[in-house]
Amino acid sequence: MGRRLSILAALAALTTAAAAGSAHGAVTIIGGGMAEACSKAAVGGQSDERFEEFCDLALETEFLNARDRAGTYVNRGVLRMRRAEYPRAIADFDQAIKMKPDLGEGHVNRGAALIGQKRYAESLPAIDRGLELGVEEPAKAYYNRALAHEGLEDARSAYFDYQKALELAPGWAAPTEQLARFSVTTRTRPQ
Repeated sequence: MGRRLSILAALAALTTAAAAGSAHGAVTIIGGGMAEACSKAAVGGQSDERFEEFCDLALETEFLNARDRAGTYVNRGVLRMRRAEYPRAIADFDQAIKMKPDLGEGHVNRGAALIGQKRYAESLPAIDRGLELGVEEPAKAYYNRALAHEGLEDARSAYFDYQKALELAPGWAAPTEQLARFSVTTRTRPQ
């Protein structure tokens, strides 16, 4: 009964919560049930542990096709990543990739979790793979890749990825804020 009440309270909070801007790409799942509630929590920017219960229940009790099951792992990983639970998030992204290797969000979010652990060089192949496969929000992938490049002290690559993120999502403030830190100069070559 207590678990059911906390889930109902979390569902009520989910319907009234505003979406937060983040660089975590969730997987949209429709059709009702706990998997959809898990998806809405991840897409809506939630991080509270109680929303993770939707994902757990969906994975334990619902019949899901391969994409929705993998997507639910991605969404649970996103919720965990927002709480800086990077090893647990990576485990979820790895499970999603194992189940559905062509789901770009699994790869990009794995890269984002690696960035959270300051494992910048390891994050780049994961993000690149996700971009190759395609993701619903490529601007977030480019933003994450820019963060990785900055972590590797490659300001030039970071700058171009922040620019690409802004080009793909012109209303998103995060890349604009990052780009404001850069100063672009033109070098003249000696003759």
